[in-house]
Amino acid sequence: MLPHNQDDLSRIYAQRFSTNLDYRKKVWRILVDDYFSRFIPPAAIVLDLGCGYGEFINAVRASKHYAMDLNPDAPRSLDAHVEFLHQDCSQEWKLEDNSLDTVFTSNFFEHLPDKAALARTLDQIRRCLKPGGRLIAMGPNIKCVPGAYWDFWDHYLPLTELSLKEALQNRAFVVEKCIGRFLPYTMAGKKPAPLPLVQAYLKLPLAWRLFGKQFLVVGKK
Repeated sequence: MLPHNQDDLSRIYAQRFSTNLDYRKKVWRILVDDYFSRFIPPAAIVLDLGCGYGEFINAVRASKHYAMDLNPDAPRSLDAHVEFLHQDCSQEWKLEDNSLDTVFTSNFFEHLPDKAALARTLDQIRRCLKPGGRLIAMGPNIKCVPGAYWDFWDHYLPLTELSLKEALQNRAFVVEKCIGRFLPYTMAGKKPAPLPLVQAYLKLPLAWRLFGKQFLVVGKK
């Protein structure tokens, strides 16, 4: 059972993200076009796990778009072509085996209550991915934000790039990429960085080592 009910989620995310949603959409368009698109063929069937307000799934080019979240407000922000799955991700997904090319998730695993819930979620991801399909996972690295990690009311499960890598390997994923420091920690409550600076940052891995607080792990079935 997840720790927050739907009303909790609606209040938490409306308060946290409503003031900078337009800026977030622009940032995610850059992240998708300039970086994540290299992992996702245009003909892919993609699911955004913990989709939030749909910044990723609305931006990605794919043949079929799915979004999963428990927040009842999420569908309001999704484009018309996105199919919404309103469910607990640690329960059986309403999708066929081997039906997805890509599962993407950003800043979501830390909201699960424990590693047992994450394990069940990873099992569903693997079941639904096609052979050769990818999980792309990004999230706060507890090694880089040991105190600030707990500043968010809905953070429960601390992870590093290596703990997630091991979890995936234990489920027979081949880990293609494992980066401990990728993006800065959060856009919530921060002064927006100029968009050209975001584009430049993605091209400078040396800067990731200084400012990156989130891991990036890519696993292949």
